[in-house]
Amino acid sequence: MSALIARAALLPALWLALSAVPAHAQRAPVLRQVRTPHAYYFREMLIPQLTTGPSAAAWSPDGRELIYSMQGSLWRQRLDEVEARQLTDGPGYDYQPDWSPDGRRVVYASYRDDAIELRLLDLDTGRSSPLVANGAVNIEPRWSPEGTRVAYTSSAYEGLWHVFVVTPGTEGGRGEPVRVTRERESGLPRYYYHRQDQYLSPTWSPDGRELIVISNRGRIWGSGGFWRLDAEGEREREIHYEETTWKAKPDWSRDGRRVVYSSYLGRQWNQLWLMTSEGGDPLQLTYGEFDATAPRWSPAGDRIAYVSNERGNTSLWVLDVVSGARREVRAARRRYRHPVGTLRLAVTDAGGAPMPARVSIVGSDGRSYVPSDAWHHADDAFDRAERRFEYGYFHTGGSATLTLPAGTYRVEVSRGPEYRVVTRSVEVSESSTPMVRVALGVLDDLEGRGWYSGDLHVHMNYGGAYRNDPTRLALQARAEDLHVVENLIVNKEGRVPDVAWFRPRPDPASRPGTLIAHGQEYHTSFWGHVGLLGLTEHLLLPGYTAYANTGVATLQPTNARVFDLARAQGAVTGYVHPYDAYPDPGDSTRTLTHALPVDLALGKVDYYEAVGFVDDLRATAEVWYRLLNCGFRLAAGGGTDAMANFASLRGPVGMNRVYVRSGAPLEHRRWLSALKAGRSFATNGPLIGMTVEGTGLGGELALPAGGREVAVSVRLRSNVPVDRLELVLNGRVIRQIPLDGDGRSATALVRVSVDRSGWLLLQARGNKAAYPTLDIFPYATTSPIYLTVGGKPARSPEDARYFMAWIDRMRGAVEAHEDWNTDAERRETLEMLAKARAEYERRAE
Repeated sequence: MSALIARAALLPALWLALSAVPAHAQRAPVLRQVRTPHAYYFREMLIPQLTTGPSAAAWSPDGRELIYSMQGSLWRQRLDEVEARQLTDGPGYDYQPDWSPDGRRVVYASYRDDAIELRLLDLDTGRSSPLVANGAVNIEPRWSPEGTRVAYTSSAYEGLWHVFVVTPGTEGGRGEPVRVTRERESGLPRYYYHRQDQYLSPTWSPDGRELIVISNRGRIWGSGGFWRLDAEGEREREIHYEETTWKAKPDWSRDGRRVVYSSYLGRQWNQLWLMTSEGGDPLQLTYGEFDATAPRWSPAGDRIAYVSNERGNTSLWVLDVVSGARREVRAARRRYRHPVGTLRLAVTDAGGAPMPARVSIVGSDGRSYVPSDAWHHADDAFDRAERRFEYGYFHTGGSATLTLPAGTYRVEVSRGPEYRVVTRSVEVSESSTPMVRVALGVLDDLEGRGWYSGDLHVHMNYGGAYRNDPTRLALQARAEDLHVVENLIVNKEGRVPDVAWFRPRPDPASRPGTLIAHGQEYHTSFWGHVGLLGLTEHLLLPGYTAYANTGVATLQPTNARVFDLARAQGAVTGYVHPYDAYPDPGDSTRTLTHALPVDLALGKVDYYEAVGFVDDLRATAEVWYRLLNCGFRLAAGGGTDAMANFASLRGPVGMNRVYVRSGAPLEHRRWLSALKAGRSFATNGPLIGMTVEGTGLGGELALPAGGREVAVSVRLRSNVPVDRLELVLNGRVIRQIPLDGDGRSATALVRVSVDRSGWLLLQARGNKAAYPTLDIFPYATTSPIYLTVGGKPARSPEDARYFMAWIDRMRGAVEAHEDWNTDAERRETLEMLAKARAEYERRAE
């Protein structure tokens, strides 16, 4: 019997039920035209984002003014003034301006109609007209020195990043864009990047004959090195290489000798660097534990404008190249294109005390607005039938003030799954100051019953637009009513942004009811990513294994060895964001090296992200169920994989979370112990609970030989409707629990017949995405309650053979691997696989 047939025989009810749910329901990614893998990286680090502060700037030809993008509009400001004048205001979001050499026009990128087009703004008339509107993602426009051409980065060719040149014309006409970079199949084992080479971030030579671009030609890791090519793309040469992560954005000085760019070379944060136009030895220009990005030379070559996140939010600065003096360009006063009013918001609890919350404010045109002192965040996917742009939001401590164009707005206030969502409509007229007061009511008081929620998978900083810290992270957690944040320190290729924050105890920013803990995600694309919670001594560095073409290309340490090292420090260990596709050992076209079944057989895994950053919850559930059927015990965890300093991210901190019944007061070690014991349920919104004859989640109920009926108590409360509430026994959906009329609640006591040892859990599911749950669909699952009949362990020979075939595939990959440091490493790895396989052989008997 093939693995696929065996799967269908084992889990027919589960498979049929979940197959009724569309793979992504009606939700689809932002800017889905781009085919480069791992979209959440290039979307945040390359594509312009809707940040509250400035995100890119361009100099006037006389060097006295800047035009910059801020809050989705273009603004113009003299360097000797504090007033900024708004140049654009919809209908989309506008970014990345570049001022023409004659001073008359600005080319910029505009996000609208589910694409990013290039537009030309006439500074005399204020008229905006399309330059490149082809349904693709077109970004980073740069005028040529003589002002007759524009180079830019685009996904127009097969959804991959290439550099194009277009001739704008003078009276509205334009030439056809010409791709100046070549298509090349790299043949390299790239994990985070496409096998086709990419080209991006063009900058012109002073004579207009050449470009410097970023390309990963010939490189496995990083978005690329610095390549110099003629404007027709005929001659290419690499002038400098270092591992860049989308943010280099070089700018060639008018004197032709110097290139400024942004780099994290040997550091954890991007700063400005200077090299010659032939490469040479780069020198650092700015210093600090923050990002300095998007540099632009002044026309005289004596100053550089750039964007910094040193205060957390983004800000615009000008650096004097000779003296090193810096000055901030601040818009203390703003002159808007259209009439505006002021909206005031107050969020409280039922008693009137200020309450942190998540707030989304959307105008009738679909655009999102936030206060100027907040961080603007946006979802990474949305349903085009429901809205024009992705859902935007900010976190507040309880009060907020916004300047808004006159119009009608929808205000949505939420605070995690335990509070009811409140929506209001408000009219803002010119010079008016309406006040919106929202008192949040409790949907279900789980904390009062000893349950505390945690997000097991957060990255406080991960290359995003903002600079986060534990105090800000704690605010984000309180606004989402999240009690525990596990900040998993991890590398983004060559850097580890949060490495300096590690400490063996909860961070000092923690408060009663809010714990910020610094753990680790150990990165290896071969064995699978894992979480290490509660390390008491140090991080395990460098933190990754099996990185091709590096000094850690070996497969050692394995995840099993990593778990041993972590547990020696008292850590709780688990597998994160497990499966986007079902692992079929019979499918030889796909690699299969994920080590979860090996490490669980060896007794090294404590929890599993049953709700996490995956696109196919079916695969994640099925593998878990098969492991449980073999008699292993594995707790349900939940983790968002939230990049908490991103402007565009898949859900805020706590979107995917685990509720753990650890009892009051909240204490980190006790909470981790309760998680390990399985007293948990994982969710992205629905709140569920289950007991079997008084036995709670993670517990074991002993039944006599032959089995009997058991009484099962179930409960559901949810802000968003669910379509199914189901009991799953040994991998099969055995009972649908009736829902109340709106699909948001249920309470039931049912009887279930149990005739053999196994496990039982409760799951809730919706058929489509529903705000404010920013996931593919509402979903929750409890950890199992284990049922032992006649003292016999749970066993499933069919599932055990499935994992034996899985391990055989792993053995083949290990034997084929060549980058070992020693023969002993290879032997040790094969012995580990043999030991795990023997355990499944024993359980298949």
